[in-house]
Amino acid sequence: MAFVNNVMIIRRDVISRMAELYKEDRLYENIDRIPIEISNRLNGNERCCVHKMRAVVKYKTMAILGFGLNDEKDELDNLAFYAKEALNRKEELPHFLIVADEACTTCVKANYVVTNLCKGCIAQPCMNNCPKKAITRSADGKAFIDPKACVNCGICKDLCPYHSIIYMPVPCEESCPVGAITKDENGFEIIDEDKCILCGKCVNACPFGSILETTELFEIMNLLKQKMPVTAIIAPSIFGQYRAEAGNVIDALYRLGFTNVVEAAEGAMTTTQLESEELIRKLESGKEFMTTSCCPSWVLAAQKHIPEILPYVSHTPSPMAISARKCKEQSPTQPVVFIGPCLAKRKEGRDNPDIDWVMTFEELACLLTGWNISVVECDNIEVNKKVDQQSRNYCLSGGVAAAVQSKVGDDITAQVINGLDKKQMRLLSSYAKSKKPEGQLIEVMSCEGGCISGPCSHEFPKDAKRFFYQNTEKICSCES
Repeated sequence: MAFVNNVMIIRRDVISRMAELYKEDRLYENIDRIPIEISNRLNGNERCCVHKMRAVVKYKTMAILGFGLNDEKDELDNLAFYAKEALNRKEELPHFLIVADEACTTCVKANYVVTNLCKGCIAQPCMNNCPKKAITRSADGKAFIDPKACVNCGICKDLCPYHSIIYMPVPCEESCPVGAITKDENGFEIIDEDKCILCGKCVNACPFGSILETTELFEIMNLLKQKMPVTAIIAPSIFGQYRAEAGNVIDALYRLGFTNVVEAAEGAMTTTQLESEELIRKLESGKEFMTTSCCPSWVLAAQKHIPEILPYVSHTPSPMAISARKCKEQSPTQPVVFIGPCLAKRKEGRDNPDIDWVMTFEELACLLTGWNISVVECDNIEVNKKVDQQSRNYCLSGGVAAAVQSKVGDDITAQVINGLDKKQMRLLSSYAKSKKPEGQLIEVMSCEGGCISGPCSHEFPKDAKRFFYQNTEKICSCES
């Protein structure tokens, strides 16, 4: 779930500044000033020193250019060097997420810590019940947990009468629903790409911003700046990202340079029909249930962690894929850029020949800022009236299930998995083994609340949901 913190503010500041420099043809000359200017603005809030802060911002900037730390051949290479490399790059980016060791604080592995609330009591239930004898008394009589011996069972926390023992998570590891993040021999976090489902939860969970998303923003800006014909396919949740009318958002995209703007919700209308037909076929063939396939993080989770559930996952293409195919049929050579709130859509887009680039809502907002385009000041142009509310509601938890049920009828039961975490992964795995789910249609969304709460959103989820309803209901009222 996206929210606002200083890590996000810094990231968005970097992207906006880079977009502005690129627009004004000052990127090579001024990009190396970005870490200096941002660290000066954060004076007093840096980690150990201003130089550490500048190094961290440099690596964040490299990630935005599409480079990980392993791509750094020489520490003396400046950002202008990487900017030139990025603009001349022909191959695909090798990684979607990287960990900046410079920013990682190597959070303590022992999750249970004794606070100063400890009274050094005579009962000592924490010490007497520790299965590994990891708790001893310190010189002042208070309990101390040896992090090397602790196995994080939590018994001590549950037994302490003063609640003086707390659970202190490693935020990125705690947020990952599939255990894809662990520590290396030096204590730095590493991401196992064979396990990662690109849900993006770790990016926003890390309070130091050490997990970075590589982007394709410069490739997209290059197309727009050259005024090449480019199609934008927008996820429906975009109408919740701005305190403006839906028509203002569409016009802002045209002002950026997109020549054609298509709602992915158009494809959702086809997805609903195809997925409802597939559900009926599966049930008639003896399958007990079917899960949806619109969320690419869920599809990756099934492929990598619950392969036994794959026969029950819908094969219907996502609204993005259906919309992109239609665009390519109409204009085969015109680049297609998908714009949405999801990190995993980069992977889906890369695997789909009809999608050329993927841009997130966060990147879009920064691009608009850097190119000095105010959404609220744009014209409120007409929005596609052929798209129904039900198809736009795909971005909300329960929206896909409701759309499919409207086709197949209420006799077929539905279950909504509202956000993937470790518990929900275990539940879905049990369904694959027992064949006894709570519904015949299971909608699975990686993000709690649905795509409206995507990890790469620009607006706070609760506000985004309110803006979305306000905007889309106005479109529907205009239709009637």
